[in-house]
Amino acid sequence: MSYQAPVNDIRFVLNELAGLSEVAALPGYEDANPELVDAILEEAAKLAQDVVAPLNSVGDRHGNRLDNGTVTTAPGFKEAYRQFCENGWIGLRVPTEHGGQGMPALVAMATEEMWCAANVAFSLCPLLTLGAIEALDHHASPEMKALYLPRMASGEWPGTMNLTEPQAGSDLAQVRTRAVPVGDGSYKISGQKIFITWGEHDMADNIVHLVLARLPDAPAGVKGISLFVVPKFLVDTEGRLGQRNDVRCVSLEHKLGIHGSPTCVMSYGDEGGAIGYLVGEPNRGLAYMFTMMNHARLGVGVEGMAISERAYQQAVSYARDRVQSRELGSDDPAPAPIIRHPDVRRMLMTMRAQIEAQRALTYYTGAALDRAACHPDRAEQQRWQAVVNFLIPVVKGWNTEQVNEVTSLGVQIHGGMGFIEETGAAQHLRDARITAIYEGTTGIQAMDLVGRKTASEQGATAYALLGEAEATAAKLEAAGYPEMAAPLHRAIADAKACVKFIVESFNDNPKAVAAGSVPFLKIMGLVLGGWQMGRAVLVAKQKLHEVDADQSFLQAKLITARFFAQHLLPQVSGLAEAVLQGSDSVLALDEAAF
Repeated sequence: MSYQAPVNDIRFVLNELAGLSEVAALPGYEDANPELVDAILEEAAKLAQDVVAPLNSVGDRHGNRLDNGTVTTAPGFKEAYRQFCENGWIGLRVPTEHGGQGMPALVAMATEEMWCAANVAFSLCPLLTLGAIEALDHHASPEMKALYLPRMASGEWPGTMNLTEPQAGSDLAQVRTRAVPVGDGSYKISGQKIFITWGEHDMADNIVHLVLARLPDAPAGVKGISLFVVPKFLVDTEGRLGQRNDVRCVSLEHKLGIHGSPTCVMSYGDEGGAIGYLVGEPNRGLAYMFTMMNHARLGVGVEGMAISERAYQQAVSYARDRVQSRELGSDDPAPAPIIRHPDVRRMLMTMRAQIEAQRALTYYTGAALDRAACHPDRAEQQRWQAVVNFLIPVVKGWNTEQVNEVTSLGVQIHGGMGFIEETGAAQHLRDARITAIYEGTTGIQAMDLVGRKTASEQGATAYALLGEAEATAAKLEAAGYPEMAAPLHRAIADAKACVKFIVESFNDNPKAVAAGSVPFLKIMGLVLGGWQMGRAVLVAKQKLHEVDADQSFLQAKLITARFFAQHLLPQVSGLAEAVLQGSDSVLALDEAAF
């Protein structure tokens, strides 16, 4: 089944909900005018649909081959990557001084959704490169930036993130990779890293690895981790490639999904030490990596939403074509397309409503990122940064938890054929599963949300966002949409009660709060997603009266938002019960009884 980029909905969200015009008015983003953004969306859609998407099943079937430290990618990937780079897509949001195009993160996010939906395995290579660029742009020396960033922005040298190790998992305090100074400003790196996405491949001549390692005199724990650039091939000051560095892929993981993306075990220093270069100051590596990680977490949220879109499109296509059983209430005895059956329609609407809410909330976060970076008023920068900080774990956690439901519904709509690999529905389910684990599991995102982002600031940002949602609910009621306003009002009240509980309980009883942290994250996703759906309704209502209005598109907005309010927002009350009353049952059973 072919992928069609949802350009109409993306354009609606950019312009009507995320505030593209306000973002384009920020210093440095003046070129992001509607005409240029439309051209970017149309060209990205063509590449995603015609070049990247057809390779999705190819990568799944063929995977990657490791031979003597060299990884050969699936057929077509290398050529598609070359075209991707030649068209300048990696550098879309990279600052112009590093060879990029300097577009807002909001605009780049729209294209990134298309790459992820078309072929999530392929998309991981440029997305990780962008994260590496972000880290180096913020923390590297001018000389290091000049050498690496233009070549990374062009895609000539893609980047990776080397964090965890076999004994460490998510606890990076356990990192043991060593970095010993050589005396000429470089270091010899030795150790092993696991789960390195696109750590080795044949799509580029060089790869820039960002590696966490410890100096000989480093303090224990996370305070003793430094960040190093370790290129696959050593380079001179002019960027010319020299000898192969002492870094090798020693095995490829056999994964449930995303088979087109090589996930590598990387070994550093098997022949004396890989040459690396310190980024910034010693022992600041984890802080530097969080610059990259926050963007990566938002990117993974985009991945979850994008895979959901791909699974939804395939499910709709199948439901239109598959003929089975007569239509209820029809006089026609002939079997009907299953899209006419109520439960299939319920499943499709469940998929659609969540995707639209997630797209709106995710793009709203992208716009907040731009405002935090470029707003001329310092106080506004800080306010928007607090919004970004709060929303990133929500977007990452909610989108990636729900993609498991959405892709599972896609398989269910296919019936028995969904369990057969040839239909492709199962691939979306398999590919999606890792997203709730990438860049910190949902539990880690949820603890970040309740601890650093809610309790530590006494719920200030949470209450502010819920206040905006409340104002939207009041507007919905005034506009004649009580069937949407009432569920949103109730959900907001439940969310506020949970925020109050977290603020009052976190210091004295952190385990009780932690026990309900994932339900709280889901609450915030549903409520803030419902807020965005409500905003979409108010916009659609106004636009319906315009002469050239797309009536079908706008009516679908109203119906989808009503479904979200009536079928998904009621889940908040049950989740709130788990947050407020359910901690004892989470923790009561003796561990020996498990």
